[in-house]
Amino acid sequence: MFNHSYVLIDGSTVIFPPKNMPTPVQHALEMVVRDHLKVFGKPLKIASSLDEAPDLIIRYVTNDDDCPDWPEGYGFRFRHENGKPVMYIIGNDDLGIIYGLLDYSKKYLGVDPFWFWADLPIEKRTEIQIPVQDYNSQKSKVRYRGWFVNDEVCLIGWKEKYPPSKEVWYPVFETLLRCGGNMVIPGTDLPKHGIHAELASEMGLWITHHHAEPLGAEMFLRAYPGKEPDYQKNPELFENLWKEAIEKQKHQKVIWVLSFRGQGDAPFWHYASGFDTPEKRGEMISRVVKRQYEMIRKSVEEPVCSMALYGEIAELYKEGHIRVPEGIIHIWADNGYGKMVSRRQGNENLRIPSLPAANDPGEHGIYYHITFHDLQASNHLTMFPSPPEMIIEEIQKTFEAGADSYLLLNSGNIRPHLYPLDLVSELWISGTVNQEDHLERFIKRFYQSNNKQIETLYRSYFTYSIKYGEHEDDKAGEEFYHHPARKMIGHWLQGKADIPLDKLYWATGEVPFESQVLWFKNKCEEAVKGWEELLQQCRDLSIQLSKEDQQRFYDQFTLHVELHVSGCNGFIALCNAFFHFRKQEYALAFVRISQSIRHYNDSILTLQRAEHGKWENFYRADWLTNIKSTLYSLDALRKFIRIQTDSPDFFLWHKEYLMPEAEKYIYLENTHRNPLSDDELSNRLEKLFIQSKELL
Repeated sequence: MFNHSYVLIDGSTVIFPPKNMPTPVQHALEMVVRDHLKVFGKPLKIASSLDEAPDLIIRYVTNDDDCPDWPEGYGFRFRHENGKPVMYIIGNDDLGIIYGLLDYSKKYLGVDPFWFWADLPIEKRTEIQIPVQDYNSQKSKVRYRGWFVNDEVCLIGWKEKYPPSKEVWYPVFETLLRCGGNMVIPGTDLPKHGIHAELASEMGLWITHHHAEPLGAEMFLRAYPGKEPDYQKNPELFENLWKEAIEKQKHQKVIWVLSFRGQGDAPFWHYASGFDTPEKRGEMISRVVKRQYEMIRKSVEEPVCSMALYGEIAELYKEGHIRVPEGIIHIWADNGYGKMVSRRQGNENLRIPSLPAANDPGEHGIYYHITFHDLQASNHLTMFPSPPEMIIEEIQKTFEAGADSYLLLNSGNIRPHLYPLDLVSELWISGTVNQEDHLERFIKRFYQSNNKQIETLYRSYFTYSIKYGEHEDDKAGEEFYHHPARKMIGHWLQGKADIPLDKLYWATGEVPFESQVLWFKNKCEEAVKGWEELLQQCRDLSIQLSKEDQQRFYDQFTLHVELHVSGCNGFIALCNAFFHFRKQEYALAFVRISQSIRHYNDSILTLQRAEHGKWENFYRADWLTNIKSTLYSLDALRKFIRIQTDSPDFFLWHKEYLMPEAEKYIYLENTHRNPLSDDELSNRLEKLFIQSKELL
C-alpha cells in the first residue's frame, strides 16, 4: 500500500533517464548512482522504459511544467503514476538537469559537496521519504561562476602519472558542479594532451583560459623555441597558435579569454622593444585583442568572450589607453589577498581600485583569490588569512558595482581551502551570505560534536594571522615564513649582510639588512604566542572528538595552525642566529640554525600526518611554499657557520666546549679523527648553552 504524501526512496528505487542522454547528464547520473550505493548499499537502478514503473524520472522542461525559464533552471515535480507518487527531476538544459540531480543527492541523500575532500561520512539508510512538494531552483546571482585550479602542484604530485589523470580531475569537477559552479580553468600550463580540459567539457562545464594564455593557445616560446615573441615581427606565428586553439575548442562551451601579455605571465614589452609609453602599449593590446575577437567570430557563432583586466592591463585600461570591443565581459582582479585593488609587483604597491566605474559600459566580472602564490606573504598550503567578513564585503562590493556576470575563484589545490570555497559558492548563488550562519552550518556539516568550540577556533584563526602592513588585507599566509627567509639566507651567504636586501622592501621598507632581519623576527614573535595558544586549544579539543572527527579536524584546521607555529618559530630562530653571527658568536649561531631546522622540519611532519589513506603523497609536490627548499638553505647556512671557527678538522668546538678541561691539554689529536655530525654537535652544544643560560 503506497502512501501518496511522499515518494519512497530505498535500495530498490528505479530511475528513468532521458533517451539519447548527453554525456554531461550521464556523468551526473553516474554520481547519483554511486551516491545511492553509499547510502543504501545498492546502486540506483536505471530503467530502459516507463514500463518498469520508475520512482524517479529525469527529463527536460516542457511548457506545462511552469519551471524557471532561465538557463540552468531546474525543479522537482510530483505526479501519481502506476498507483504511486513519482518524482520528476526536470531541467531547462543539461546543466539544469545536472544541478537537479546533485541537489536531489544533497537534499535527500545527504551527500555533501565536499564529501570527497573532507572524507565526510555518508549516513547509511534503509529508506528516505521525499514529501510530495514541488520545488523550483533560484536563479544564480552570477551567470558564469567557477574555479581556476591554479598553482595546483599538490594535485600534480599526488599521483605518479603526469599530466594528472581522470582519477585526480574527476573529483575536482564533480565538487565544482555540486557547489553550483559552471566554469573552470582546468589547471595551469599543463600539457595539451592531458585529459583535464576534455573531461571538464564532458562533464558540462564551460572552459575558460588563463590570462597569460589567450584563447587557450600554447605559449609562443614553447611552440616556437628560439623565435622572438614579438607580435610586431611575427604576427603570423601568434595567429597560427590562436587559430589552432579556436579550431580545437570551437565545438565546446568556451568563455574565450582575450588578452595580450608576454611569456611567463609578464608584460609583453619585456620581450618587445619600442613600447616605452602607455599609449603605445595600450594601442598594441587593443589591436591584438580586436584581432583575436575577429578570428573567434569567424569560427564560432555568438561566442562568449571576456578580457582579463589584470596587472598592467587594468592600469592601462583605467588610464584610457585600451579599447575593448563591445560585447566582451570585462574581468577585474583582486590583489591576491582578497582586496579589489591592483596587486603588489615586487616592491611596488599602487593599490589602484580594481572595479568598473559607474559609467563603464558592458558586462563585468571578477577574478578572485582565496589562495595565492607570490613568493612574499601569500597563502598556498594554509587557509586564507583574512577574516571571511572581508571576502563577503569585497565580493558584494563587486556586485554593487555591476561586476556580477562572471566570478572566477582561484581554488588552488582544493583540499586546504574548503571553508572559503564553500563561502564563495554561497555568494555566487545567492549574492549575499551571513557569515555567522554560514560558519555554523559549515561546521555542523563537517563535525559530529563540539561544534561551538570548533566555530570559536575557526574565528580565532583569522585574528592570529600576522598583520605585516597597514591595510586590512596585509595578512600573512605560510609563504611569509619561507620565501623571505630563503632570500635572507642567500643574501647573508653571498656576503651582502652590510647592504639592504631590496627584495624585502615590500615588507620592511628601505632599512639596513640588520633592521630587516629584526623586523621579521619581531613580527613572528608578536604572533607566535597566539598561534601556540590556538594550537594547544586544538589539541585539547581534539581528544574530545571521535576518531573520525579528530583526523578531519587535523587535516582541515590543526594542520594550518601547526604550519604557522613551526613557521614562526623557525623564522625566529633563523633571525636569532643572524644576530649571534654578527657578534661572532658562531657556536651559538650554529645552535640557533639547528633549532630553526627542527622547527621547519616540524612543518614537513605536519604535512605527512595529513597524508593518510587516499591522501598518501598529497603534499609531496610542495614546490611553491617549498618547505624542503627552506631546509636546504638552512643546512647550507649551518655548514657555512660551522666552517667559520670549527674548520678545518671540525673538532675545535668539541674541544673548546664539550671536552673535559683536563683532557684539553693531554689528548692526542691523531686519536680524535671522527668529528661529530652537525645534528649531534648542535644537540650537545644546545644543552650546554641552556645550562649556562647563554640560550634562553
